[in-house]
Amino acid sequence: MTDVLLAVGTRKGLFLGRRRDGRWEWDGPHFNAQAVYSVGIDTRRGAVPRLLAGGDSAHWGPSVFHSDDLGATWVEPAVPAVRFPKDTGVSLERVWQLHPAGPAAPGVVYAGTEPAALFRSEDAGETFELVRPLWDHPTRPKWMPGGGGEAVHTVVTDHRDPRRVTVAVSAAGVFRSLDGGAAWSPSNDGVSAVFLPDPNPEFGQCVHKIAQDAGDPDRLYLQNHWGVYRSDDGGATWTDVGAGLPSDFGFAVVAHPHRPGVAYVFPINADADRVPAGRRCRVYRTADAGATWEPLSRGLPEGDHYGTVLRDAMCTDGADPAGIYFGNRNGELYASADDGDSWQRLASHLPDVLCVRAAAVG
Repeated sequence: MTDVLLAVGTRKGLFLGRRRDGRWEWDGPHFNAQAVYSVGIDTRRGAVPRLLAGGDSAHWGPSVFHSDDLGATWVEPAVPAVRFPKDTGVSLERVWQLHPAGPAAPGVVYAGTEPAALFRSEDAGETFELVRPLWDHPTRPKWMPGGGGEAVHTVVTDHRDPRRVTVAVSAAGVFRSLDGGAAWSPSNDGVSAVFLPDPNPEFGQCVHKIAQDAGDPDRLYLQNHWGVYRSDDGGATWTDVGAGLPSDFGFAVVAHPHRPGVAYVFPINADADRVPAGRRCRVYRTADAGATWEPLSRGLPEGDHYGTVLRDAMCTDGADPAGIYFGNRNGELYASADDGDSWQRLASHLPDVLCVRAAAVG
């Protein structure tokens, strides 16, 4: 069984798990009493990945930390790694996403923040610069915050071309750049905004998460505020693929790391009833790019369940067969080592789980 590093960001610190020879060992919390909304695991650096963590201290405010020894020690830059230029008139509230770009862009890490902005690092996450063209986008004055705030919470890059970057903004929708961030275009054709007078605007959708297919980087899966969608043209247009799910409301969507056409969602009852669909703890998997869905529940709780899974609280580890992981707002953490066919509970009574990241490690 592949050795795995599992990082679990919670409202009261970061917990790190290591699976060695099929057994799990845990330590933490790191950043005690800080809310950890984002974690990045940069596996481009060799046998030992760099860990990035976006902490949020109620006393000291938000910061980005990094570790090159699997969390034994952490470095916080003397000057904040992510900060808004003075002329923007705003300050950083939270780092929602830390995304190492692909191997074609070594050293590049993106940070998505609240207020809604994208930052780019070229030194593996030690310093970041604001991506001005997105910040200055002409549609920005009409962006509206979602229930969790106005944030860039998702970043997707294309391993074939590092200039192709896709982001999701709450609640402004999907924006794409084909030239490394110099220009951005709304890319929401086909995605509904049922809460607006015009349900099909150019922008203004409340996109919750985007995942990229393992076999085709132009195929993307999108979990919306009502609606599960697929794009086959890099996000230019979207098709509803939510039929067959008990609810098409939810937050998380994850693509299998190796199997084309395979993706996972965790349906929620409704925006006004944010508990698992039917009050059952079930992950749903598609093996045909959203044409059909099947529930995965072997090993998961069987009775009424109320643990909501947030947008970054489900992930895969890159192994084969793939490990699938999710944590919920009940403080429970679940894992599958067989592509989601069966599950086991790794932890309970954790603080509110905000994000989960995993990687196969040596």
